[in-house]
Amino acid sequence: MSSWLVLVGIVVALLAVDLVLMRGREAAPTVRQASVASVAWVSIALAFGFGLLVLGDPGQGQAYFAGYLVEKTLSLDNVFVFLLVFGALGVPSADRERLLTFGIVAALVLRAGAIVAGAALLDAFGWVSFLFAALLAWTAWGMLRHRHDHDSEAKLAEGLVRRLPLKGGAAALVAIAVVDLIFAIDSVPAILAITDDTFVVFAANAFALLGLRPLFFVVEDLVQRLPELKTALALVLAFIAGKLVWGELVGKVGPEVSLPVVALLLGGGVVASLRRRPATPAGA
Repeated sequence: MSSWLVLVGIVVALLAVDLVLMRGREAAPTVRQASVASVAWVSIALAFGFGLLVLGDPGQGQAYFAGYLVEKTLSLDNVFVFLLVFGALGVPSADRERLLTFGIVAALVLRAGAIVAGAALLDAFGWVSFLFAALLAWTAWGMLRHRHDHDSEAKLAEGLVRRLPLKGGAAALVAIAVVDLIFAIDSVPAILAITDDTFVVFAANAFALLGLRPLFFVVEDLVQRLPELKTALALVLAFIAGKLVWGELVGKVGPEVSLPVVALLLGGGVVASLRRRPATPAGA
């Protein structure tokens, strides 16, 4: 119980600091400012993970890092849809930070409910693992098919905007929460397949979500720079789907295996993306 109180206290304090820093700022942050803020959020998330490794159970720390890597990478798609929704609704740049922050708070509450429900289902019904594995495998296949485009994200954003009865900032806030809940259908089973420790699952989700606001302002550029990351993420989801099935039929695969595999696949996606980038012509 004390560990949960510490985690919730840290999350609330970080949100409060974020709101204070954002107060009074009228213009959207530059890409440079957003990049610095994103690095700061990632550093905080990594510090929490190292704290688990040193002060807690090393298995918890390993599971947290594996889960955080998956959730942070999956969040790129969330943010890309947010970008499309804000554009479709004509939300001014100056209002986007505030809406994102409140949307993240709503997403944290919704994710907590999804995590508790998912963990309870897995605990009560072992066969749910096969459903989760099928869902993750289907998602992985869809990502591979659309690894070099964003058609599915664009269709989701268009459908949401068309169906929302609200307009402007209110519609954007509702859309953020709905988008995150839709993506949670993939991300929650993915991390529950890595670990069934709800404390670790919520921590990884919370720290991945906390950095979404600055990530929003760099994601379009990041997606263009790392075109193979989507392929790598699809392979990660396929691995996790196989891990679920293996866990039910043979035996559980521990975080000491999951963490290096996830890190290797995602790191390979980054390296492949950088190798694919065309060289800048001399004098350009």
